[in-house]
Amino acid sequence: MSLVAWGVVGVCVLLILIFLKMPIGFAMAFIGFTGVALIKGFDPALSLIANEPYAEASDYVLSVIPLFVFMGYLAAHTRLSADAFYVLNKWIGHLPGGLAMGTVGACTIFAAICGDPISTAATITSVSMPEMRKFGYKDQFSLGAIAAGGNLGFLIPPSLVFIVYAVLTNQSVGILFMAGIMPGLLLSALFMLTIYTIAKINPRMAPTGPKANWMERIKASPKIFWLLVVILLVLGGIYTGIFTPTEAGAVGSFVIIAVTVGTKQLTWGGFKDTLGDTAVMTGRVFILVIGAMTFNRFLVVTGIPMALTSFIAALEVPAIVTLIIILVAYILIGFIMDIMAILIVAIPILHPLLVGLGFDPVWLTVLTVITVLIGNISPPVGIVVFALSGMVKDVPLFTIFRGVFPFIGAMVVCLIILMIFPQITVWLPNMMMPGF
Repeated sequence: MSLVAWGVVGVCVLLILIFLKMPIGFAMAFIGFTGVALIKGFDPALSLIANEPYAEASDYVLSVIPLFVFMGYLAAHTRLSADAFYVLNKWIGHLPGGLAMGTVGACTIFAAICGDPISTAATITSVSMPEMRKFGYKDQFSLGAIAAGGNLGFLIPPSLVFIVYAVLTNQSVGILFMAGIMPGLLLSALFMLTIYTIAKINPRMAPTGPKANWMERIKASPKIFWLLVVILLVLGGIYTGIFTPTEAGAVGSFVIIAVTVGTKQLTWGGFKDTLGDTAVMTGRVFILVIGAMTFNRFLVVTGIPMALTSFIAALEVPAIVTLIIILVAYILIGFIMDIMAILIVAIPILHPLLVGLGFDPVWLTVLTVITVLIGNISPPVGIVVFALSGMVKDVPLFTIFRGVFPFIGAMVVCLIILMIFPQITVWLPNMMMPGF
């Protein structure tokens, strides 16, 4: 059997193990070790499994993960997210779909300190769902907006996906963070426009709420002062080069601790829960990265990346057609696979191929993340939707999936806009580091 055939068999077995619910990181490490052992011998495989975990875990780039995860969970265990929703509700709650737009806005702000969509969606749900039910919003509409808004946690920095992507493709974490800001804000605006349009066409979905006067709005606004300070410190520090991403995570965490302890929002129990949640999430991400790199060594041995590159080059189709085909494939695979599984399996093979066709790697990263995010809220996997279903047990899963369909359309529109106008993605990175 040829080396490429060994590689194809390895990928197929990996997919089977993932569908059988074996943890993705362990599945990739197992296939990587076994594949290298069968092709190269047992000693090289042992050397791989002995050296690769330490080499990856000791990478300075990965030190940013526990700090940003810690910062996100600190915010989740305090009232910072509730304050964001409260303030936005005062400003736009009276508009058609205003509470849902405020929910997306709160998700946007919270995503800027929490890189995980499930944590973002779950935190905002506990705050916004009772309010939307009180004013007669349909559950389908409300939960669809929350699921879409939560998805921004993987696009707006600090995003765990961007960190993993940077490690897999040897890109700058700071550059990718900056690249996600404008597309994230664009997608948030498209979500709000979708909400406004639906509420305007069918007011029964989202009855108009009471309008706060200017004094109420002004009094409410200081509640998000410290949240905005943290966001500006983190993103502004990275943009100006004052902080590395790792240092920015440390600064952001320190400010949140100082503010929440000073205002008595952070309890000892909440702090212990934050530490535990951070340890679990960090461990999961590290296992994924270590497993991915081990599996990638196996792919290099089999020659699959080179064979795939040669095959696509032989097709003689325009590069943009190749890009569109791969992006559509990401969307389709996202319907049945977790986002991390897609990225870790596909990116080491397909990203270099597309860069070799002349596409900007930073722009490609953002496009890829948006395409696989569509699967995050799409049936049958839709991991964010499943998380919401677990929180709001009286709403059928199918009802939530129906609610997210208009927002999937908004994500497709965002993808098309970014393909037509790549400057939206690369403008901030270019300002930060000209000619990056």
